[in-house]
Amino acid sequence: MSTTTSHTPPESDGQPEGAPVPGGRPARLIQNEVTTEIPVHLLFRDDPDPVNPVKVPLKPAVVGRRQGTGEQPRLGRPAAVRRRPLPEVDPELVERPGRALPGVAGVLAGACGLTGCLATSWWAGLLPSAAVEALRLPACVGAGLGPVQWAAYAGAGALGMFGFAGLARGRSGRAWVLGMFGGYRGTVRRTGLLWVNPLLPRRRVDVRLRHWRSEAMPAADPDGMALRVAVLVVWRVRDTARAALGVEDHEKYLRECVEAALARVPVEPAGGTRGGVTAAGDALTRLVAEETAPVGVEVFSVQPIRVEYAPEVAAAMHRRRIAALDARQRAGLLSSVVDSVEDTVTRLTVRGLVELDDYERKALVRDLTVAFCSGRGEPL
Repeated sequence: MSTTTSHTPPESDGQPEGAPVPGGRPARLIQNEVTTEIPVHLLFRDDPDPVNPVKVPLKPAVVGRRQGTGEQPRLGRPAAVRRRPLPEVDPELVERPGRALPGVAGVLAGACGLTGCLATSWWAGLLPSAAVEALRLPACVGAGLGPVQWAAYAGAGALGMFGFAGLARGRSGRAWVLGMFGGYRGTVRRTGLLWVNPLLPRRRVDVRLRHWRSEAMPAADPDGMALRVAVLVVWRVRDTARAALGVEDHEKYLRECVEAALARVPVEPAGGTRGGVTAAGDALTRLVAEETAPVGVEVFSVQPIRVEYAPEVAAAMHRRRIAALDARQRAGLLSSVVDSVEDTVTRLTVRGLVELDDYERKALVRDLTVAFCSGRGEPL
């Protein structure tokens, strides 16, 4: 005889939602609840599994600005300026000293050539008698102009011309770039009277510290409004070989680099909140110095000295700035009045001079606010 026992699930009618079911897990409080079972032995492990480590990707937390609280958004960092590829110059084109002799050598060579021409003329009998007597030369029967005399004339004349033509005056702050047959032969930075080979073409380069004040060039502010900016550039030629031979005109190249940098760097007028012309000047100096360094030009400073809005937007921006200044002044006045009223009411109540209920306190605050605003001569 067998006995069969059947269990009937309890009725859930009449029981509060979420009550535990006899013999089972508690009912869900939230109908769309989703749970995940975690093995108990993983909750008490101190060391990670060396065989199969679990990696949990972490995302950066982003905190947004709360709406309706008056919280101002933080000013983001200025976007990095995209840099252009730097120009490539022949690596062998590097300044090196050029050959130059003291000017005395050229003077002696020219004097020797002139003396040789006079001696040849006396030998050929072409020197006037007055010159012979003045120079106290012995009388000589002229042999005439023959091949020997012509050769002597040519040699003495070439020596004199070679000596005098190579004389040059070196000045402080200027250098001579020497070339020959399209190649670079060296740079002469010496001062004083020098003798340089007259067969080598010379090109003078100014190596002094120079400054250039530009005309108004187009630019833009951080909001994209059109500007006209004049900059002051302080620079000098560091490598004369690259400046003279690496580009067609290094001064024109410098101006074009400044214009290109102004087109990429936003310039904020004075009185802004993002660094003004100082931050823009630092960025311009860095960009222009990087782009002109390969051609031997060293830039020390590129600073905006005059920033103004373009004529087509100048009137609108002037009105906007006046409105912003007025709003800022009103906000400062309101903060000052509120602080003064709060300090006055606090002192009166803390010291026990007056006892005020809510209505009287509100009336006192209103009267003090009107009085302080009237005293400052500004409407609230």
